[in-house]
Amino acid sequence: MTESVGELLPPARLMLTPGPSCMDPRVYRALATPLVGHMDPWFTEMMGDLPVLLRKVFQTQNRITFPISASGSGGIEAAVLNPVEAGDECIVCVNGMFSERMAIIAERSPAKVIRVEAPLGRPVAPEDVRRAGQGRKIKFVGLAHGETSTGVVQRLEDYRKVADELGALLIVDTVATLAGIPLDVDRQRIDICFSGSQKALSAPPGMAPITVNSRIEDLLRTRKTPVGSWYFDLTPILTMWGSERTYHHTPPVSLIYALREALRIVVEEGLEARWERHQQNQRALVAGLEALGLELFVANPADRLVTVTAVKIPATLDDRKVRTQLLDEFNIEIAGGFGPTKGKIWRIGLMGYSCQKTNVLLFLAALEKTALDQGLRVPAGAGVAAAIQSYQHSEQPAAVGARK
Repeated sequence: MTESVGELLPPARLMLTPGPSCMDPRVYRALATPLVGHMDPWFTEMMGDLPVLLRKVFQTQNRITFPISASGSGGIEAAVLNPVEAGDECIVCVNGMFSERMAIIAERSPAKVIRVEAPLGRPVAPEDVRRAGQGRKIKFVGLAHGETSTGVVQRLEDYRKVADELGALLIVDTVATLAGIPLDVDRQRIDICFSGSQKALSAPPGMAPITVNSRIEDLLRTRKTPVGSWYFDLTPILTMWGSERTYHHTPPVSLIYALREALRIVVEEGLEARWERHQQNQRALVAGLEALGLELFVANPADRLVTVTAVKIPATLDDRKVRTQLLDEFNIEIAGGFGPTKGKIWRIGLMGYSCQKTNVLLFLAALEKTALDQGLRVPAGAGVAAAIQSYQHSEQPAAVGARK
């Protein structure tokens, strides 16, 4: 064995993917601070900052609010497995890969799962959910607020109304939306809401913030059987994040540092300013893409997710070749489609620290050059010009710590 392993030197990419997003230098500095033990008194005291900050970002007073040591998929598992027991029935709204993942996880529980589906690129019709639940005792209705695989957003108030009619809980996946588009857990009466650290929060992957209301607390206290996962059972995890600070597992200390700083940045910017920044930049991106003659995958503008924009790939272009040139020549990473949309769409993320005016303009210029190189005739300079015109119609707030 003579091979040597060199120093780790990752490239500095502009990540315009559906996740992860680029991180503020302040978050990198937090990651580089000294590691301490997870039972160190300094660390256990600092842990108390995370629920405080998360309540501000989720806009909730829920007592149970903390980050799970897991990816967003771990958040799905925790949200689905904690409320259900054998004999329960639940409805999962499926309109893409990640909402389907919620259904798959639920189907591995003892509950009976009813899938209510919509074509890719569209939200699930609330009336279809109502019809599926009529005459049944539904434990919860679950959905993705923003379906990352297709770039679709769903109006939460419509599903809350249906869940109320069915006497059901509402579980919402906000992995792609928290701190990127309007969300108010208490006002929208979401029973379980979870997210991921690596998207609009712009922290490293590996943490899944979750908040549950008093209805869920009561339900957990009266369960007849143990939760179907030891690791994702919220009751013992809560003792680690509660005043007891009881050992449950070894948390990712440095990721917690980073998430704490990312949340501080969100709070400093202000939620409304942050939502507006995301909306303005996506509006400019869409204007530029359409000026280049590209068609968006989600036809109805009201259904388009602000943080992830799905674009149909012209028939004359090769998905992988375009993304490879963007990466090799411009250091820009975007994502392709999954499953049925593989090779058919690009997914462009504008989330958190990545969501900046300069990044939008650079990407549009890079995409134009790449498309021309690969044989697609596009109007010269049209994409950037359309984006600039969009920005001229609105003030452009800067990301905290970033240039406009």
